[in-house]
Amino acid sequence: MNNLWWFALPIIVLPIWWHRRKRIENKAALMATARFLPRTEPRQTRVWRWSDPLLLLVRCLLLACLTAWLADPVYPWRGDTVVVAQGTDAAWAERQATDAGLAQAERVTLPAAQALAWVHEHEREWESGARLLVLGDVPMPATKPSFGRKVELRTQPAKAAKVEHHVYIASERAPEWRRMFAALDGPEKIVIDETPGAATQLIVWDRAGAPPASLKASLWLVTDRAAFPELAKAPELNGLHYADSPRGRLWHHAAWPPHDADSARRLLDDWQQLHVGPRPYTMQSQVFAASKDAGAPPPGGALRDTLLAVLAALFVLERILTHSLTKIRRAAP
Repeated sequence: MNNLWWFALPIIVLPIWWHRRKRIENKAALMATARFLPRTEPRQTRVWRWSDPLLLLVRCLLLACLTAWLADPVYPWRGDTVVVAQGTDAAWAERQATDAGLAQAERVTLPAAQALAWVHEHEREWESGARLLVLGDVPMPATKPSFGRKVELRTQPAKAAKVEHHVYIASERAPEWRRMFAALDGPEKIVIDETPGAATQLIVWDRAGAPPASLKASLWLVTDRAAFPELAKAPELNGLHYADSPRGRLWHHAAWPPHDADSARRLLDDWQQLHVGPRPYTMQSQVFAASKDAGAPPPGGALRDTLLAVLAALFVLERILTHSLTKIRRAAP
């Protein structure tokens, strides 16, 4: 759709038409031999001539540059390219590039979550015969991406980094809560704090009455709903009541602490999905064929920033020239 702006290019005839419009007045001079001729009144005639040619040139360039900026022109300049997600094993990436015949191709390193989106946004910059290979632990997007050219994806799950979650348990049934957190597997490691601190992310308040106002954490699991006024009218989902408070986000369920493995697993999964965040899944290796239905990339061609800078400079120059010529005309006798 951006290319349709080129049809607006004929608009540059407007300043040409304006700068060639000039009216002059024909004055009649009396002559002795013309006293017997009929009297005629002075008339204005239109004479076409150039006026202020420098200002005319700047205005034409300004409109042409504006049209080009809206059309978002892109000159295909990229050749074969290998896009490598950050954190990818370098030796593995080189083996995959060599196997694909792209050992000498350009390398572009990007965050894993942005690799496919970046390729889509910039795919107009590649030459028609260029090959694209994306390598690394690329997470699976919500919808399958599509491209206007062929893109090959080869993935390798990265080793999950160990993440610590600090938990403080205030309960007479602390062993039951500890057994639940011990069942959490994966890269997350649960650290049970003896006393709450700045690193504590979750507080289990399994006591009657409200905690001290100074005690704060990102998430609270509370069993005494009456001790927290925020939960009085809290929304509910599958028996889970939740509300935000000055202490942090509050969760309450009448069946806590969990008494079986399934209940404990559901609670830990809810904590992972709703509060900690879902774990990304590595996308499967595959080849994306060129699709005619792929949406056009958003404006952002290689020349767009340059054209915007030129456009701003021409606008400033046009204003300066217009102001200067106006002052000169007013000062002329």
